[in-house]
Amino acid sequence: MSTKEKIQEDVDVLEQETFQHEIVLHNDDVNTFDFVIDSLVSVCEHTFEQAEQCAILVHYKGKCSVKSGDYKDLEPRCSKLLQLGLSAELV
Repeated sequence: MSTKEKIQEDVDVLEQETFQHEIVLHNDDVNTFDFVIDSLVSVCEHTFEQAEQCAILVHYKGKCSVKSGDYKDLEPRCSKLLQLGLSAELV
């Protein structure tokens, strides 16, 4: 392997390790499973099955990471979840 190939390989690895932000959904005693599932489907573009699994995890574990990605993409999604009355944070 030449030095140029090795350097390019190192650069490719560094580009893949960029930090991603997450929306964390917290449990509450107000919203129903159906409402949480519908919200995750519409706001986070989850499938019904993904949203259902997240809702179950939130219920039993107290919180769950429901979406990861770039801050610019996640910030409006988190704001929408908050507007819907869900307890969410962007980390």
